[in-house]
Amino acid sequence: MADAATIAKLEEGFKKLQAATDCKSLLKKYLSKDIFDSLKAKKTGLGATLLDVIQSGVENLDSGVGIYAPDAEAYSLFSPLFDPIIEDYHKGFKQTDKHPAKDFGDVGQFVNVDPDGKFVISTRVRCGRSLEGYPFNPCLTEAHYKEMEVKVSSTLSGLEGELKGKYYPLLGMTKEVQQQLIDDHFLFKEGDRFLQAANACRYWPTGRGIYHNDKKTFLVWCNEEDHLRIISMQMGGDLGQVYRRLVTAVNDIEKRVPFSHHDRLGFLTFCPTNLGTTIRASVHIKLPKLAANREKLEEVAARYSLQVRGTRGEHTEAEGGIYDISNKRRMGLTEFQAVKEMQDGILELIKIEKEMA
Repeated sequence: MADAATIAKLEEGFKKLQAATDCKSLLKKYLSKDIFDSLKAKKTGLGATLLDVIQSGVENLDSGVGIYAPDAEAYSLFSPLFDPIIEDYHKGFKQTDKHPAKDFGDVGQFVNVDPDGKFVISTRVRCGRSLEGYPFNPCLTEAHYKEMEVKVSSTLSGLEGELKGKYYPLLGMTKEVQQQLIDDHFLFKEGDRFLQAANACRYWPTGRGIYHNDKKTFLVWCNEEDHLRIISMQMGGDLGQVYRRLVTAVNDIEKRVPFSHHDRLGFLTFCPTNLGTTIRASVHIKLPKLAANREKLEEVAARYSLQVRGTRGEHTEAEGGIYDISNKRRMGLTEFQAVKEMQDGILELIKIEKEMA
């Protein structure tokens, strides 16, 4: 059972949410009084409560979603709140649906979407993974962070071939290394206010670090928002090459460290928006004609379930007509399908851009 002080904080937070009439978060939409009352006293085996789940959304009333999972069990224990939010965010993934088994598919089906190099500036595919047996950020102790970093860095140091590289811990990092990683756009910063409020940044920078291969086309973030963010990227539009590199890496890492997986939800992550395949395949792409006709761009994007963002990611403007375009769906379909949907959409956008000439 949650203690009295926690329940009192929860009651206060619930009142604040109820009073916030202009709050549009999924947390506010789905946290009814009944659900709140049924969950407020519950506690996971690792000690996480409903407060850990909702505190970021209570603190930041402008959140889009507003909840995080403090540990793997939270997805089951607090499912009356998580399930409808997951269904709403991952459109079409109903509460009775089951995410399919991992399937990277026939990696040979992915191509260079822009062989002439006229539109696509860079291509990136990433996925998130959590280490089995460890909670997520809010419940991690300093000892956990240190132990996980040792596990992850020793696992990564076993990678070979084009994945071979070096692990750089954030703790004690020299100014030179730091600057180099900033210049490469590899360095992640301490979490934003949403993550801070979710208690995702404790003991910073202990246990956090970055691994990259010598060619700088493969990158792993350790204990940023998720335990692991595995990223494959390169300049140009060769999605096939980028995807194959990611698949090789994920399979290799998984042989050495078991990942947290849920029968219904797929691979587990700290934020429910990343569940399932956890895959985000994206390009930075120049579409000057479509950029001038944003409606047409959004219409095609919607047809292929693509998300269109500004160049620097969420909530930013497109600089010089360059967009960040990625697959939107991560749940209820396989890894192969998620990336294929993105490839088909990008090929279609390029085709339309050419025809508008």
